[in-house]
Amino acid sequence: MKPLVVKLGGSTAGHAEMLCWIDVLASATFPLVIVPGGGPFADQVRISQKRLGYSDDAAHAMAILAMDQFGIAIAERHRQLRVARSIDEINAMLDAGSTPVWLPSSMTIGAADIPCSWQITSDSLSAWLARKLPADTLLLVKQTDEYTHYASVPELAAAGIVDSMLPDMLGEGTSLHVAGPKMLDALDFPLASIPGRMIMRHRYIQAMGAQ
Repeated sequence: MKPLVVKLGGSTAGHAEMLCWIDVLASATFPLVIVPGGGPFADQVRISQKRLGYSDDAAHAMAILAMDQFGIAIAERHRQLRVARSIDEINAMLDAGSTPVWLPSSMTIGAADIPCSWQITSDSLSAWLARKLPADTLLLVKQTDEYTHYASVPELAAAGIVDSMLPDMLGEGTSLHVAGPKMLDALDFPLASIPGRMIMRHRYIQAMGAQ
């Protein structure tokens, strides 16, 4: 069974929802891999770039390392979770019945198919990992329920709810789900199905008949 890839947004850091999501994901009856956002660690990279003047290439690498830091913080919150730095480590942990928390720096810093830009966030890196595993479904856990107003991936990107590169980074074989804080009220333990709303890959364009 292919695992679900779950991006736990850095915006959940410091909120009660973060611990709730960790408990829910750790209870899943199916295999999944958690991808951490950058959280407050990535925010510090942005602040420091203005003060120190380092390049976007350097900021890109530092922001990925920020994901590593948040991932370590996530993994210690539940005994089911274990950090993983490679596909082999992810698969080994899944085989052992653990839930991997992916630390992306070893695989993604310097990767030729990942642009060095602030336009690439943990959203797109989650989609990148889903292609590498491979996984059929990507779930983005956000600290907002505004996603419910949008029906497609391009619309979410235009609204700034996901990063602008996600429509290109999302593999053709990967479906996207998005969940926010309100979704937690509807979830049961153990988690037996993929939460969140499924998002269409493309905008819906109504066919126009002949005049």
